This record gives sequence, C-alpha cells and structure tokens, in this order.
Amino acid sequence: MRDFYGVALDCPLMLGTAQYPSPAIMERAFRASGASVATVSLRREAGGGQEFWRLVESLGVRVLPNTAGCHSVKEAVTTARMAREVFATSWIKLEVIGHADTLQPDPFGLVEAARILCAEGFEVFPYCTEDLVLAERLVDAGCRVLMPWGAPIGTGLGLVNPYGLRALRAQFPEVALVVDAGLGLPSQAAAAMEMGYDGVLLNTAVAKAADPVEMARAFGLAVQAGAAAHGAGPMPPREMAAPSTPLIGKAWLE
Repeated sequence: MRDFYGVALDCPLMLGTAQYPSPAIMERAFRASGASVATVSLRREAGGGQEFWRLVESLGVRVLPNTAGCHSVKEAVTTARMAREVFATSWIKLEVIGHADTLQPDPFGLVEAARILCAEGFEVFPYCTEDLVLAERLVDAGCRVLMPWGAPIGTGLGLVNPYGLRALRAQFPEVALVVDAGLGLPSQAAAAMEMGYDGVLLNTAVAKAADPVEMARAFGLAVQAGAAAHGAGPMPPREMAAPSTPLIGKAWLE
C-alpha cells in the first residue's frame, strides 16, 4: 500500500463529516468503520464551532480539510490557507468546481491552484477526474496523491468508468490514488481497492443511509476485503471454461 505524503494509514477508508443525522451518529459511524481519515470543510468547522472540532479530534483520525464549494483558484487557495491555520495541518483536499450541475472539477483551475499550494508547502490531495493528461499535470505541479471521482458527488453511481480508473492506476504506479465521490455501495468500494487503489473517500452513502453506523461498518469491511484481494493476486478473467477438478487420475468408466 502506497503512503500519503509519508503517512501510512491503518485503514484505506476516508469518511466525510457532513450530513449525518446527529454528531453522535457521526461519531458512532466513524468508530464502526475504522476509517483513518476524516474530511472536514472550513465552513462546517465555522458553523459547528469548538464543540464539533473537539468531536473530530476525539475520533483519533487524521484530519483532511477540504476546499469544498470553491469555484475559483483564488477562493480555493484562500480557503486552503485558512484551513491550515484552523486545523494545523499541511494536508488539503483541493476542490475547484467547474460545473455547477455535475460538480465536475475545473481542470485548468485545479492545476493552477495545486501548483500554488504545493509551492507553499501544502500536501495536496486534488479532487479530479480520471483524465490521464490532467493527472500528469497535477503530478508535475507537485501532487503525490490523486483523487479521481468514481462518479459525480452524491450520485451513488459507483465506478462509471472502470477502464479510465484502471488506466490511471497503470499509468501512475508510484502515486497514491484514492477514488473520491460517487460511491453508493460497499461493493463499489471493494472494486476500487481490487483495482489496486490505495483508498476510497465517501460521505453521502454512509451519512444518508437508513442506518449510517451499519453502512459505515460495511464500507470498512469492504475496503479491507478489496485490498486483501488485490494483494492476493486475483486470477485473470478468461472467456473459456476450465475445470477446477484435474483430469489426471480420473477414473474411466465403460
């Protein structure tokens, strides 16, 4: 498993902290999932105050502030700088939204903001698409982690372009990759890990489940199973059937 700017995570699951029915349920969901990272937006911290921040600290996980909702380079960079002061970390999940309906990132603004923040010592986790050219530009800008979407944020559609995600994994074998956004089921998270991804990040699928705690537990189990399966070396698919019982030693009956 690749590390994240020199940090090895105990669990490849990252969870968001928004939209839960209550702070108590959020806390229980995190503990049930075993997640190693909590993503927190600066605006949520401002709205929840010190009580919310103390709750996040009590989880014992790493905090990944994000620039959620930013639609320009200036807005994202300013938010990142503020987040570093508030959360006392150089980690930042960088979002520069370019399309209001799909919440697809602005590739040009994303690269520009990443270059600025990397030069300032931030350890940038860019929310991007699975585009290989964009990924190359982000790596050139200084990013050592990439976070391609599985599907648009909050849709639950899963891995809509598995070919693109596999191509990204093959093209950047040394870069830590995290599927971020669009996952709706634990099986989708397991599939991402089976591809060789280093983690998954989600929020809505857990927070909006009928039972967020049990769904969080299910996602935690799924990412561990997917990672174990990838490490075990899955058999390659083939079109022809092959018997699982060998023919050698078979008794011939007349």
